[in-house]
Amino acid sequence: MKYDFTGWLPAIAKTPYRKSAVSIAGVAVLAGLAFGPTAIAAPVTSGPHAGAVAAIDLATGKTGKANEGATVESALTTGGTTTGKPAPGKPSRDKLIPHGLEGAQSRIPLDGAQLANAKAIIEEAKKTGVGERGAVIGVATALQESKLYNLGHLGDANDYDSQGLFQQRPSSGWGTPEEVTDPQYASAAFFNALKNVGGWQDLPLTAAAQTVQVSAYPYAYAQWEEQAADIVQQNW
Repeated sequence: MKYDFTGWLPAIAKTPYRKSAVSIAGVAVLAGLAFGPTAIAAPVTSGPHAGAVAAIDLATGKTGKANEGATVESALTTGGTTTGKPAPGKPSRDKLIPHGLEGAQSRIPLDGAQLANAKAIIEEAKKTGVGERGAVIGVATALQESKLYNLGHLGDANDYDSQGLFQQRPSSGWGTPEEVTDPQYASAAFFNALKNVGGWQDLPLTAAAQTVQVSAYPYAYAQWEEQAADIVQQNW
């Protein structure tokens, strides 16, 4: 079930830079898609996350039963962890994951496009002042919503008008289709909405992300926290 919330976004500095969105035909509807920038809780749901499974399969190259259980690695996989001592100038695990991990963790390899989008999210986290923890929440949210691909409209497979890294809906006040498929704009919109969530720094990642996204799958964000922390630590 989806909800349509309309609201005014905080003022966001627009940039003339635009990156074209990727349209991936045949991807199942991505679950946990974003709504308007409102802080309203969604009902709790459970069950298989078919959309996420399909997107993970696409990203990792797994295409059917012959590859079930296979692990596909790439040179851009963030294979390191935040458990060791960080390099000089890099954020510590305590800053990245202050509340501990929730549940089993997922991890996928990243290609060049995904890594570039992750870096764009991290840069907007710095600009908007949400810091390292905000960056982890943003990257984890985009891993869940789009697997860090800047998705354009997927035609019949699209969930309403959700698009971009965070699957934000233009009809719910997030911006125009061109804006929500601009990684910089979309990230700034997400972080400015996050800053409107009272005490977001003290919330578990999945609660902070869900309050912004209002997803039908509120607990799905938690599975990406460790990989998101690794990405932020390596690219901060």
